[in-house]
Amino acid sequence: MNEKMRELGARRSAIRELFEYGKRRKAEIGEENVFDFSIGNPSVPAPEQVRQTLLRLLTEKDPVALHGYTSAQGDPTVRGAIADYLNRTYEAGVDADLIYLTAGAAASLTISLSALLNPGDEVILLAPFFPEYRVFVERTGAKVVSVPADPETFQPDFAALEAAFTEKTRVLLVNSPNNPTGAVLTEESVKKMVRLLEINRRKQGSPIWLISDEPYRELVWGDAKAPYLTQYYADTVICYSFSKSLSLPGERIGYVLVSPRAENVSDVYAAICGAGRALGFVCAPSLFQYMIPDCLGLTSDLSVYRANRALLADGLRGCGFRVVSPDGAFYLFVESPEPDAGAFAERAKGLELLVVPSDSFGCGGFVRVSYCVSTDQINRSMPAFRKLAESYGLCNRSN
Repeated sequence: MNEKMRELGARRSAIRELFEYGKRRKAEIGEENVFDFSIGNPSVPAPEQVRQTLLRLLTEKDPVALHGYTSAQGDPTVRGAIADYLNRTYEAGVDADLIYLTAGAAASLTISLSALLNPGDEVILLAPFFPEYRVFVERTGAKVVSVPADPETFQPDFAALEAAFTEKTRVLLVNSPNNPTGAVLTEESVKKMVRLLEINRRKQGSPIWLISDEPYRELVWGDAKAPYLTQYYADTVICYSFSKSLSLPGERIGYVLVSPRAENVSDVYAAICGAGRALGFVCAPSLFQYMIPDCLGLTSDLSVYRANRALLADGLRGCGFRVVSPDGAFYLFVESPEPDAGAFAERAKGLELLVVPSDSFGCGGFVRVSYCVSTDQINRSMPAFRKLAESYGLCNRSN
C-alpha cells in the first residue's frame, strides 16, 4: 500500500475529528446537550427553487439522459449558462469552453493543483488557511510556503508575502471570504497582491498562477465586496462550489474556471481536463449539473447567518473574548486566552463546547467557531461560553 495514503486515512483532519467526536457525544448525552461549532455544514435549507428544479428534472426529463454521462468536462449548455451568469454579474469575461464542472471545490482544487504543479514547485498559502490545502498541494510533490496574515485585519502581510516568492513559486492560493477568519480580500489588497505576482512573474519569465478558492463568494456581510479576480490578473484559475451558497454540501457540485487571458490558455485547460481524467473526476453528478442553470444567482436564506453572526459575536465579546470581525463566510475567529489554542479548545470541550483550534489552519492562538448552526444552539450555548470565560477571568474585561 501507499504508506502516505494510509497515514492520511488513519488520521482525520482536526475539524473532522472534532465533528465525529461531537456525533459520538450527542449519542451519549443527547444532542441538545452538545454545542457543536466544529464544521461548516450549512444549517439553512436550500432555496425552494432547487427542490422545484430537481422535481421538474426527475419528472419531465428523459431518465436515461438525466442520469447518463455528460461530456467529461460537463454539459456544454450548463457551462454556457455559468459563463453567461458570470459575465452578466461580474463582467468576468469568461468562456464556457474554459469551464470544467467538478464534484465540489475540493475536486476543483485537486484538479487545478495537479494540472499546474510539478514536484519541487512551491505554493504560497496565506495563513490561516483551510487545512486540506496542505494535503492537496503536497500530494503533487510540491511544497507549501505559509505566509502569515496581518494579525489585526487578516489581510495579507505584504512584506512577508513579497519575501516568500522564489524562483520555484508556481501558485499563490487564496480563499476569500476566508475559512477560518471570515476575512474578505479588499480591492486594495488584491491590487497589491497582483503587483507582486506580476513583478515575480517577470523575474521568472513564466506564469505564476493565482488560484482563488471561492465556496463562500456569496456569503459577504455589510459593505464588504469580494473582487472577481479574473478582472485583475490574467493567469487566474477560479475554483467554485455551490455547497455553501445553495446549502448543498453533500451533493458535491462546482467548477474550475480558467481565465481566457491566461498564457497558453488552451494548453492550461487541456491540463485541467487531463488532471480530471487522471484523478477520476470526469462527468460531475449529472442531476446536479442540470439543476445549475435554473438556480444561478440564488442563495439560501443568508439572513439567518447574519443574525447568528451578530448574536454570537456580541455574546462572546460580552464574555470578554476577542473576536475578529468577520466580513464573510460563517465563522468567527476567536483569540485564545492562553497561548495554547489546543488547550483552550480542550477546556471548552469539557463544557460540551466544540471549537476548532487554529494550529491546523497554519497559525496559533485562535479557535474557529462556526455559526452556521441553529440560533437556538447559540442562545443555549452562551452560559457555557460564560463559564469558559470565567475560568480565565475574562468576564469583566472590556472588549
